[in-house]
Amino acid sequence: MRPLQPTSSIAAVSVLLYTKPGCPYCAAARDHLSQSGEAFEERDATVDPAWKSELMRHTKGTGVVPTLVRVDDGSLIQVGFPPGRG
Repeated sequence: MRPLQPTSSIAAVSVLLYTKPGCPYCAAARDHLSQSGEAFEERDATVDPAWKSELMRHTKGTGVVPTLVRVDDGSLIQVGFPPGRG
């Protein structure tokens, strides 16, 4: 079983944040979500092959990080940070 990264609040997770180590844009996205009080789960795409596969599916094969996915319905996918960068 893979450990979950801490979320920014006790509320149910509303965003999945796909990242890679050393990515400054990932750090900026993480900080933004934390500061806005958004509950999120961070998934390091280099740690788990399933997470990498999810990232590749969400980014149509590009693997761009950070990628943010709205958990409630998955309809909102933001590739890159800040918005419009990816």
